[in-house]
Amino acid sequence: MSDRPLECAREGGLVEPGRPLLVLLSGGGDSVCLLDVAMRIGAQVSALHVNYGLRPTADGDEEFCRRLCERLGVPLTVERAELPPGGNLQAEAREARYALAAAATTGDFATAHTASDQAETVLYRLAVSPGSRALLGMDARRGRLVRPLLDVTREEVRAYLRARYLQWREDPSNADSRFARARVRTEVLPALRHLSERAEFTIAETARQLREEAEVLDITAADALAAMGGGPVVPLESLEPLPAALRRLVLRRLAEEAAGGRRPLSRREAEEIAALGRQGSKSLDLGGGLRAVAEYGTVRFVQDGGEPRAPDPVELLVPGTVHFGEWEVEAAFDAPGEVTVSAAAVGPRLLVRAWREGDQMRPLGLGGTKSLQDLFTDRKIPRALRGGLPVLEVGGAIVWVAGVAVDERFATDEGDENAIALSARSTGA
Repeated sequence: MSDRPLECAREGGLVEPGRPLLVLLSGGGDSVCLLDVAMRIGAQVSALHVNYGLRPTADGDEEFCRRLCERLGVPLTVERAELPPGGNLQAEAREARYALAAAATTGDFATAHTASDQAETVLYRLAVSPGSRALLGMDARRGRLVRPLLDVTREEVRAYLRARYLQWREDPSNADSRFARARVRTEVLPALRHLSERAEFTIAETARQLREEAEVLDITAADALAAMGGGPVVPLESLEPLPAALRRLVLRRLAEEAAGGRRPLSRREAEEIAALGRQGSKSLDLGGGLRAVAEYGTVRFVQDGGEPRAPDPVELLVPGTVHFGEWEVEAAFDAPGEVTVSAAAVGPRLLVRAWREGDQMRPLGLGGTKSLQDLFTDRKIPRALRGGLPVLEVGGAIVWVAGVAVDERFATDEGDENAIALSARSTGA
């Protein structure tokens, strides 16, 4: 079965005949195998080698890649990259390599991660990062990055190389015990192989199944959130009846939207957020500038410096429809609406804008002037929603605040046949 890397790559469909593919070539056995496999499949192959200058063998690795690509007739690009001092050296090198690859091609670029690398990744993350995502491992495709050898073990790669009489370079850092991943490779996985010779396959296959199941859970969480209005604010009472796992997934989705990227949410954090209560305003610091805020029976997440910008004002013709942030606002004749206002008082157009400090209106039925700030408080409108609510005005006077109040000066008389029906619908955009 020395041709298994070729068979798996062909069946996986990530390497296709005639299609451009940039192979990230280190000179190690895995990347040499991937380069050869891609050429045998018939892809339009090119290669990228990144020399960080970190090891005494770095220039030797570069020269090896140059000679290999010259012999195979593969176009090779060599880049030299300096990594910032401190931090996670391997992670920095990986991100630099991916950035250079993304800039070097408009098509896919491939790394030679194997099932052995997948098993190491899962075990390492399981030890240091709680949560189900630790078990998902690496995707076979992430955007333009592809990993065609994820179903092949390192031993199968070596068997392929020997059968094809291909040479490769050994990276001494793979056995350097200073790196946590190296300790997993040289200590943990060998111990697991004593329990089962298929340990790597088992771990990699488990990760694959969990990734597929995670897609279903993501859809379920998205549907549950959509049923609550889509965020960014959700009622706490809507979260309470959900199973604990689904509640945590919904909250994690909201937290990540606020944070602008992946943000783990532990079981304890989810429980503390759900328990913030419906009375008054409370918040929970989640670290990294992210806070969960509960007010008026709702919960939202706030990232420092991440409060949404108010939508730009738009003109609404009568009749007509406009989009304002996450809202669709309509003015119509002879149609149902949330409120009706006098056509004579409003005229042919309105301005739809966000509320401003100092805004005031004369709410119908209250018999006097009131600030929008006080109206929002009285109506228990969460702060996160206030900046995006449509405020309709004419000549500087507020006509209607969607879902809050209509101004008595624009109210219709009973039986007014020329009334304008106003409505605002959240699109969740």
